[in-house]
Amino acid sequence: MDYRLLSKIKSPADIKDMSYQQLESLAQEIRYKLLETVSENGGHLAPNLGVVELTLAIHKVFDSPKDQIVFDVGHQCYTHKLLTGRFEQFSTLRKKDGISGFCRPGESEHDIFYSGHSGTSVSSGLGLAHAKELQKDGSYVISVIGDGSFTGGMVYEALNNGGRTNAKHIIILNDNKMSISENVGAFAKYLAIIRSKPGYYSFKAGTEKFLSRVPMGKSVARKLYDIKTDIKNKLYSQSTFFEDLGYRYMGPVDGHNIENLCDALETAKNVNMPVVLHVLTVKGRGYGYAEKHPSIFHGISDFDVETGEAKASGGNFSEKFGEYLCKKAEIDESICAITAAMGIGTGLRTFSEKYPKRFFDVGIAEEHAVTFASGLAKNGMKPVYAVYSTFFQRCYDQLIHDVSLQKLKVIFAVDRAGFVGEDGETHHGLFDVSFLSTVPDIKIYSPCCYRSLEADINNVLYADEYSAVVRYPRGKPKENVQKLHYDCIEYATYGNPESKTVILTYGRITSEGIEAVDRLSQAGKSVFLVSLNLIKPIPENVFQLLTDKDNIYFFEEGMKNGGIAERIGFMLLEKGYKGRYTAKAVDNKFVEQASVSEQLSAYGLDCESMIKLIGEN
Repeated sequence: MDYRLLSKIKSPADIKDMSYQQLESLAQEIRYKLLETVSENGGHLAPNLGVVELTLAIHKVFDSPKDQIVFDVGHQCYTHKLLTGRFEQFSTLRKKDGISGFCRPGESEHDIFYSGHSGTSVSSGLGLAHAKELQKDGSYVISVIGDGSFTGGMVYEALNNGGRTNAKHIIILNDNKMSISENVGAFAKYLAIIRSKPGYYSFKAGTEKFLSRVPMGKSVARKLYDIKTDIKNKLYSQSTFFEDLGYRYMGPVDGHNIENLCDALETAKNVNMPVVLHVLTVKGRGYGYAEKHPSIFHGISDFDVETGEAKASGGNFSEKFGEYLCKKAEIDESICAITAAMGIGTGLRTFSEKYPKRFFDVGIAEEHAVTFASGLAKNGMKPVYAVYSTFFQRCYDQLIHDVSLQKLKVIFAVDRAGFVGEDGETHHGLFDVSFLSTVPDIKIYSPCCYRSLEADINNVLYADEYSAVVRYPRGKPKENVQKLHYDCIEYATYGNPESKTVILTYGRITSEGIEAVDRLSQAGKSVFLVSLNLIKPIPENVFQLLTDKDNIYFFEEGMKNGGIAERIGFMLLEKGYKGRYTAKAVDNKFVEQASVSEQLSAYGLDCESMIKLIGEN
């Protein structure tokens, strides 16, 4: 396509003088660019297609970066990137050394915060706005947040504080009736009620637009607003939730009408109090497959634009987890499944269809999910909470206080453990082992194949006394893990047990270790591999395999600080081990985006790195 308009955009200033007709044409070019790039690189398609016009309107009305735009989650910032000088780099989206699929301050002055998790933009935006107010800076802060984020509690904490200020903070509620899956809970129903009264709100928006343009004193304007509010209260018997908290509520506004959006934003600028602008958008707008299946196209790998079919195929750990859990639930009615708006991503779609009364989607409320699970467990159920590792980070206090301290049995299926590839810094599952290792009584399993995954699920449901975690990576295992010999559920072995050199590891990179053992053997160097399945507590019988070895090489797809490599090294020292112990892991760094294979190589955790390290010693 000839990007006649888009190719000329070097900064948001380049759209200031565009007509609304030109902006509509630019919106079409942007949508085509999004489809072209995401179909090749993968990424978050549906959320970005839904906010094209909204992002154009924001940049036309406000002056970024002086006016600071904070995108909640940040997965809907692709249009923002295209309007802020990154068109030429856009083909590198989510690639190694390319531009991020989320906001990244090091990439552009227009990206205010690193982002990747939900529900943070109102809090951070409020802080930015207060700082501006204290510094007598008259510019604005705009927090763009989806209705899905309102299923989490942090937003309400921020709103509770924000309504008491006169800071120039404009919250844009992007209402598309979705988070990743369809929204759940009372707030979703509340927004549906607001949407059902478009006549009043159209009148209200028009009135506010008129008042903002008529010269008058602030006291007169305030009086007119009070009269209008009084009329509304008499008609509808109650004010909006936002107005009760101290915000000026505006909307709903058509999120795909640029002119109306610009008018509403201009009005919001002239209100001397914090504003909530309610915008209605369609997730996946402009691409039929994404509009029809917004959950599937929320985050997607590379796909065929013509058919909407993903190019990658085949099973994965998430699907196998869901399959195994369904098998258990068929014969055990005490098993429940919990997700935080990630039913499809965590493999629970079939479970939700087969056992709807035992399936609980709590929305984007990870902390609540853990404590909710503790209540189920206390009254005799077997709750299984499926969550991505990166989002599980939010649950630390609940794990300690509401689960471990209570000695309850909650099962945590921790998906996307380890490197996740192109989603980058905010989404890697590299921290769970370190923080989980500090929690008393919780066991941690890290299967490297489907066989051990199924065994672990059975074990945590019926053999373990207290809570347990089963953590597994994104994608599927390599075929060579079938070579492993399982002496017991705690670990598996491969290679020559008489060798004085050991590769010790767990999880996905077991397959890299197996390949290294084979290739080193072909080169005349004998190596023994031990793959841990249970990584907390460390199985005592593992040390019987290690104490007489000369060289132990531990490879860990996680943080070195607080990791299993560190723990085993200390335990070996306590036991008087005299050989050489070498640990490779991620050492005190945030890992940037790249493919998983590139990340494994960069941190010395792939087969080639193992061979090189062992061959040098």
